[in-house]
Amino acid sequence: MAKKRILLVDDEAQLVELVKMRLEANGYQVLTAYDGKEALDVAKKEMPDLIILDLMLPKIDGYKVCRMLKFDEKYKKIPIILFTARALEADKKVGMEVGADDYITKPFEPELLLMKIKDFLK
Repeated sequence: MAKKRILLVDDEAQLVELVKMRLEANGYQVLTAYDGKEALDVAKKEMPDLIILDLMLPKIDGYKVCRMLKFDEKYKKIPIILFTARALEADKKVGMEVGADDYITKPFEPELLLMKIKDFLK
């Protein structure tokens, strides 16, 4: 069975490496992007099974990336977990309005992230 592919988008390289190692250790193939434009390009080219998306990104913010993918028939079925330090209810509300499937705040609990990923990829 082919490994599920996850696109991990964050502008903090150390965090990307940390999360990538954890995901790969759990049997996922991880694609990475470090800004919003790159995230859109990789998502459209690679069609990942799930996207973990930071909000505060260079070039295009995570809200816009999420909205652009979720409002496009071709990509709207890809689950998107917003992954951010922005913990206010207002931020979560906007995240849901732009089509995010879930919202995890940093610092995060790795087991919670893995559990949510497993739920979406069933």
